[in-house]
Amino acid sequence: MSAIYMDNAATSFPKPEGVSSSMKTYMDEVGATINRSVYGAAQDAGLTTLLLREAAAKLFHFPEPATHVILTPGATASLNMVIKGLLKPGDHCIVSSMEHNAVMRPLLQLEGVSFDRIPCNAEGLLNPADVEPLIRPNTRLVIMAHGSNVCGAVQDAAAVGAICRRHGIPFVLDAAQTAGHIDIDFEGWGLSALAAPGHKGLLGPSGIGLLLLRDDFARLLDPLIAGGTGSASDSEYLPDYLPDRFESGTPNLPGIYGLEASLRFLQEQGIEKLHAHEMALCKRFLEGVKNIPGVNVCGPQGLNNRVGVISLDFVGQDNAEVAYRLETEFGILTRCGLHCAPSAHKTLGTFPRGTVRFAPGFSTTEAEVDAVLAAIAGVCQG
Repeated sequence: MSAIYMDNAATSFPKPEGVSSSMKTYMDEVGATINRSVYGAAQDAGLTTLLLREAAAKLFHFPEPATHVILTPGATASLNMVIKGLLKPGDHCIVSSMEHNAVMRPLLQLEGVSFDRIPCNAEGLLNPADVEPLIRPNTRLVIMAHGSNVCGAVQDAAAVGAICRRHGIPFVLDAAQTAGHIDIDFEGWGLSALAAPGHKGLLGPSGIGLLLLRDDFARLLDPLIAGGTGSASDSEYLPDYLPDRFESGTPNLPGIYGLEASLRFLQEQGIEKLHAHEMALCKRFLEGVKNIPGVNVCGPQGLNNRVGVISLDFVGQDNAEVAYRLETEFGILTRCGLHCAPSAHKTLGTFPRGTVRFAPGFSTTEAEVDAVLAAIAGVCQG
């Protein structure tokens, strides 16, 4: 029995051709780090790192220099850098009711910082008109999950950004489920920062992520980590310029080489083409599952305002047992539970039981979707 991987919302698999080989090339033939030396291998590593920053800036329509594309260990680290680097006791923050714990846990660690949640409807979507009434004189940040990791609902970032711009409040987007899936316009949406993991829609390795910072916003952040940067080594103080100010320590060079290769793949294929494939699979899945009794689709029921993350609630069954059967009987790999997003499940009405999540990827085929639908029907029949 061959496996059908439907867990791309957790991490993309398989990776595009060239990602692992680029990482192996670094490990076997380069080996040097950046900013510490000037010999040939170090220059190769430095050039690849620069190409990665430039590719990310182009992908997200980022108007700042490539130096403002900060390389991090992942989206969670990026979000912590923003939340803990900016907010102080007495500050107020606005989030949505669909947030991942990568936002909520660091926020709740901050004593004296208050927050409000923008309410979302039963499909996980917010009304931008609900943002403005939550703004207070001490509101210092609006941070929002662009796409839900639970049900794929995509928020209207442009509308929220316009409100934040009008009130002079920084707007930060968690693009964990949308980066690489849909076009993100950093400048047009009025973003102050964007956090993205390398291993999901960007199709790169795990352990590396991106944090794009507008210059005026970067100046407001206190770095969480300080140390060697390979620059300004005559001073024991952190440099005040980017990216060095937020990149202390030796970076993940194998991850840099892998992510640079995956962004080249995205550039060659085109986000629009990959998104069209994903939506075609999503349409096939949603149309097929609506004819299966005993299963509910959570979140958006159609293709509008969504990415290809689909959560199912199996009526009268234990969702964890369903996920186990899908794997052991049919070879279908899913993610069951609360997906590190309890507030999202409360919004969708699936807390505490959770859901079974299906997320196709760029290499998923129509035949695999049909096999998954057949397996769901089989599980629902007993």
